[in-house]
Amino acid sequence: MSNTIRSEDIPGNPDFRHLGTIAGIDVDLRYAGPDNFVGRDLYSPLDCAWLHRDAAAAIERVVSYLAQRAPGYKVLLLDALRPHRVQEQLWDALAGTSLQMYLAPPERGSIHSFGMAVDITILDPSGQELDMGTGFDDMTELSHPALEARHLASGELTAAQVANRQLLRDAMFQAGFAGINSEWWHFDCGDRVLVRRDYTKVL
Repeated sequence: MSNTIRSEDIPGNPDFRHLGTIAGIDVDLRYAGPDNFVGRDLYSPLDCAWLHRDAAAAIERVVSYLAQRAPGYKVLLLDALRPHRVQEQLWDALAGTSLQMYLAPPERGSIHSFGMAVDITILDPSGQELDMGTGFDDMTELSHPALEARHLASGELTAAQVANRQLLRDAMFQAGFAGINSEWWHFDCGDRVLVRRDYTKVL
């Protein structure tokens, strides 16, 4: 069983860094307000603007990459640390639907709950989110990176939208993040098996 820590005990823990300490990013935690698939704030009164220091350092590498390759573009963090108790609420909100495939079941736990995953997108120099073909939390096959070639061929995604996703992936992969097949916005920092084994889960 991995180590655990309560979300309330994160401040002051040297293993975690507040998002406010990462220069060059914007933050809009979607589960801290109503702009998510559940339609309500799931985080208050918890402060979930945290990452494990390893993931925070990796985000700094993403910032550096974008500064070199796409000056004026910035990353926008949509979700970072997601306490296990919130993951359980999300799971319950989709109970009985096929959409639960988009969530890690509580018994396995989400890499977000270790502060080692992010939901992320890119802002253009005017501060607008790049067009990725779908919004965040769009639970349809259009969001699936694994199916982009098919959607490009059918015209459901444009070349520009796929190129925007590729820019995000290039920035994330070179920093040590790994993507998943079903969400263009989600990236794990490193190997999820090792994270579950070696890192502290936030309850």
